[in-house]
Amino acid sequence: MPWEMLGSQRDRRGVVGVVRSSMELTALRYFRAIAQARQLTRAAESLGVTQPALSSVLRKLEAECGTALFSRTGRGVELTDAGQVFLAFADESLAAADAGLKAVRQITGLETGSIRVGGGATATDYLLPGVVRAVRRKHPALRFYVREAGSAAVAASVLTGELDLAIVTLPVQLPTGQPGRGELLSIPLVKDELRLIVPPNWKPASKSTPLSARTGFRWKEIEGEPFVAFEAGSAVRSVIDQAAEAAGVRLNVVMELRSIESIKSMIAAGIGVGLVSRFALREDEGYFCRDGRITRDLAIVRRRDRLPSAAAAAFERELKAAMTR
Repeated sequence: MPWEMLGSQRDRRGVVGVVRSSMELTALRYFRAIAQARQLTRAAESLGVTQPALSSVLRKLEAECGTALFSRTGRGVELTDAGQVFLAFADESLAAADAGLKAVRQITGLETGSIRVGGGATATDYLLPGVVRAVRRKHPALRFYVREAGSAAVAASVLTGELDLAIVTLPVQLPTGQPGRGELLSIPLVKDELRLIVPPNWKPASKSTPLSARTGFRWKEIEGEPFVAFEAGSAVRSVIDQAAEAAGVRLNVVMELRSIESIKSMIAAGIGVGLVSRFALREDEGYFCRDGRITRDLAIVRRRDRLPSAAAAAFERELKAAMTR
C-alpha cells in the first residue's frame, strides 16, 4: 500500500502514536536492523535471533501499521514509502528511549545526581566532611548541597522537599505551626556527649586546683561562672539547659553563639566556660559531667512516604557506617 493510502487511513500523528505508545521498543529495534541490513538473514544474525522469529515480529508490526513496510526483492528487502516515513519516527523514538535509559542508569548507577543534606553545627562541621569525602571518592560526579541550620529548621526543610535528609537532635521539634512530624522517619545515628571546655589554666572558684580530665566536673563547680552558650532555642542548648536545671544550677550565660568553633575561640580567649560536642574535641580534651553524662541522640530524618534516591541512599549508608567506626 503506498504512503498516500496510508495517509488516508491514519495521519502522521497517528503513526507517531503507534511508534511511541503501542509498540514495544524491541520491535522498533528489529525493524531498524532490517532496514539497515536490507536482508532478514543478516538482520537476524546481527540481533542474535532466528529468522522466523524476526519475520514474525515484522508481520505483527506491519499488521499494526496497516501497510507493508518492506518490499521483497531478489536480493533482500527494500523500505516502502511508508517504511521510509516509519523509520524516521522509529529512529526518533529509539533515540529518546535510549537517552531516557541512559539518564536513569546514570542516577541509579550514581554516575550523576545530587544530595541535599542539612544539619546543625556539629553535623556540618565534624560529621559530614569525612562522609562527603568518602562518598565522592566512590562517586566523584555527585554534587552536594549542605545546609547548616538548627534541627527544627532542617527537619522542616526535609518535610517540604528542600532537603533529602537531615541530621537532627531528638526529639525533633518543628517550628511553631509546622505540621507533619509524623511524616518524618527517624533513623538512630549516634549518641553524642557534651563535654565541658574551659580557658587555659582555669580552675573552679570552689577548688584550688584545675579540673581533672580523669575525674570530670560537677555542675556546682561551674555555677556562677561566665558561660559561653549555644544560641537560645537550639536543640543542643535545650539539652544543656535541661541538664543544668535537673542539677539545680542556673547558668550565668554571658554570650550566645551558633558556631562551635566560635564558642571554642571565645573560651580559649578566657571569656568563660562552655559545653560542646565530643566530636569537636580531641580524645584528651573536655571534661565529662560526674553528676551524669550529658548526652543527646542524633538521628537521620527523611520523609516516610518517599524512597530516597540512589545518591541519598548511598550517602545515608556511608554516614551510618562512619558512626560505627
